[in-house]
Amino acid sequence: MTANHPKAPPAGPAPRNRVFMRLRGLIRKEFLQVLRDPSSLGIAFVLPVILLLLFGYGVSLDAEHVPIALVVDKPTAETSSLCGAFEQSLYFDPVYMHGMHETLQALAAHRVDAIVYLREDFPRKLWSHESAPIQLILNGVDANTARIISGYVEGVYGNWLEDKARESGRALNIPVRIEQRVWFNSDLRSRNFLVPGLIAVIMTLIGALLTALLMAREWERGTMEALMVTPVSIREILIGKIVPYFILGMGGMALSVFMTVWQFDVPLRGSIWVLFLGTSLFLLTALGMGLLISTLARNQFVAGQVAIITTFLPAFILSGFIFDIGSMPPIIRAITYLIPARYFVTILQTVFLAGDVWPVILPNALALMVMAMVFIGLTRKKTHKRLD
Repeated sequence: MTANHPKAPPAGPAPRNRVFMRLRGLIRKEFLQVLRDPSSLGIAFVLPVILLLLFGYGVSLDAEHVPIALVVDKPTAETSSLCGAFEQSLYFDPVYMHGMHETLQALAAHRVDAIVYLREDFPRKLWSHESAPIQLILNGVDANTARIISGYVEGVYGNWLEDKARESGRALNIPVRIEQRVWFNSDLRSRNFLVPGLIAVIMTLIGALLTALLMAREWERGTMEALMVTPVSIREILIGKIVPYFILGMGGMALSVFMTVWQFDVPLRGSIWVLFLGTSLFLLTALGMGLLISTLARNQFVAGQVAIITTFLPAFILSGFIFDIGSMPPIIRAITYLIPARYFVTILQTVFLAGDVWPVILPNALALMVMAMVFIGLTRKKTHKRLD
């Protein structure tokens, strides 16, 4: 007699294959959720376009077409020539006025930002050293703009004085002659460093704000409880949420770089691969920050507010995007080292304007790598597979 042995059940997929299948399912679920949620696509692709257009065209630290008042007591060939130099300058829109009383009222009313006063004895004092041949009065409400205008006026006057001395054969005694050479941003366009810095703010919004709403939304909708009873691990849940939004963020980055180079004519002197690497490190950091916030706050409104306060505002104010970090008080400068956007702004401005300067890129990339590991590690530690 031959015993009939039951057939062994077919072996299931290998553990590694099962992990891959679960990850693929989680990633597919998140992609479908992104497609069903227009706000995610809006933050990733519409918001960058709006911010770049607003800041690229609406924000400028350059002082151009400044309204200034020209007051001439007695018109002469010299005063006409100097006034013509101001008219030909790109930086000024001169307005001729008569009498200092009327001109001072215009300055107080912000109709002009500066006054250039040429007195009656201007031709006589021009080549003497008795006193200042012209008087400059500035509106000092905005101290930075006032300093810029003062430098522009001195530049116009100095160039005009050199031309007049050359025409008349006089010797112009200038103790120090400065010949400027500006590196990396030779046109001195503020847009060239504002727009790359804005990419860091955009990536902060895409990375932190989107992921800050992820787990909070899962808790509010009750889908997190369903995930907890499945065989997926916490690590797989985190990877399944990071990968789709990383791809979404890189898409927003590609759009931002395209607009920066082709719409705003900002040079890209470094390698696109270095830019990709720096963006990847920063985006992982931002995603880790957003996931940590969403893990601690199970309410979408609270998570969104915390994300804006702790990520967007520091990236805007303390990253060097607009405000010079070196001019900040020592305590605030120390705080900026905790802001990931500080390192990314430095990488962006270096890659776009200077090129692959490794002594600058490597330390900042290393700092971003450490921060990404810290935030993602904290998220993993604070996320538990239980419902309490």
